[in-house]
Amino acid sequence: MDPASTDLVDEILQDRLVHSVFQPLVDLDTESIVGYEALARGPQGPLATPDSLFAAARRSGRLQELDELCRHSAITGATAAGINAPLTLFVNVEPEALDLESLAKLLPLTDTTGRGPQLVLEITERALAFQPAELFRAVQRLREAGWRIALDDVGADDLSLAFMPLLRPDVIKLDMQLVQSRPDAAIAQIMNAVNAYAEQSGCLLLAEGIETRQHLAIARSVGAQVGQGWLFGRPTGTVSLDQGGTLLPLPEPAPTTTHPSPFSYLPAAARLRESTKPLLVQVSKHLERQAERLGSSCLLLSTFQQGHHFGHATADRYRKLAGTVGFVGALGAGVTPDPGSRVRGADLPPGDPILQEWDVIVLAPHFAGALLARDLHTEEVDDRERTFAFALTYDRDVVEHAARTLMSRIQPTR
Repeated sequence: MDPASTDLVDEILQDRLVHSVFQPLVDLDTESIVGYEALARGPQGPLATPDSLFAAARRSGRLQELDELCRHSAITGATAAGINAPLTLFVNVEPEALDLESLAKLLPLTDTTGRGPQLVLEITERALAFQPAELFRAVQRLREAGWRIALDDVGADDLSLAFMPLLRPDVIKLDMQLVQSRPDAAIAQIMNAVNAYAEQSGCLLLAEGIETRQHLAIARSVGAQVGQGWLFGRPTGTVSLDQGGTLLPLPEPAPTTTHPSPFSYLPAAARLRESTKPLLVQVSKHLERQAERLGSSCLLLSTFQQGHHFGHATADRYRKLAGTVGFVGALGAGVTPDPGSRVRGADLPPGDPILQEWDVIVLAPHFAGALLARDLHTEEVDDRERTFAFALTYDRDVVEHAARTLMSRIQPTR
């Protein structure tokens, strides 16, 4: 890296030479301002734009420090600009810099008097895919402190559609391609998925990139209630406080229910059956084929108890699936965090209740199915004759909870 750029990054961080500009968020029915998104800017010079600033910080190994500074600047800058209740402030997080400790530093900045703006943290699917376990813990802490969560750039990557029910965002920010591109089959797929989730969850849809009245009409057509773009105003250091004052209507936070394992999410009335391994192997492969058909907007998460059950043939099969399926995870004692070819792993510690289970979970915008089985620890000599109590469920709520439980154990591959 250019030493001059490194020195400049050091100077920016040391002297806190980052400031925020604010772009308005507008109610599409009334066109009144309901909030702002904070966007980081560097000092005048080669690192003034966010792209160049963050790229330089990434190269110099100072990305996390810069991200923390930008979030602090966003909140303190909004207060200085007069962005207070009932307006909403959207704050970004860089996926690679996501860290439970760094996000915890936001907690003291949270207003508890009711005078400050409603705070929303924007997260991309890249953050979810990179380190889901850390993210879920951080999000839970922020929600407990009053923050709300937005999933950003939905539609830019198919995987964002699969991650929606796991993050349970209060706001879905639709990527600008939805309003700026000619309608096609891909846009119709995104529109169907996000509207289905919004209808189920009550979350708010926000369209980005609205630059013309035509874009505005399309944004309304795809279901957006709030918009952002040059039609309503460019990012600026000063804000207009006489065009709005309405609280952004966000859903009640989803209740937190925590169970130790996927199998434990089955309702008490679930009809359990018993079977030996051969049948469950075929049921598992059927679900894997279903995931392969669903493709890039699908999650496949499987548990294998012990690592030797994730043998060469199974590992090869999962690596091939990872070439088609959006996210593939394999969990078990001795399974490495990086089994290869985009498969994500988790080495489960002794005592984890998931070690007693055989779970295969498939989740996509319009499909949810899972095999949830528990080892009965029968004493047969032949491994193929081991017996499991199991249920096949297509209850979306159960499948989503089960998937979230497994994703919360997936660690980053560093």
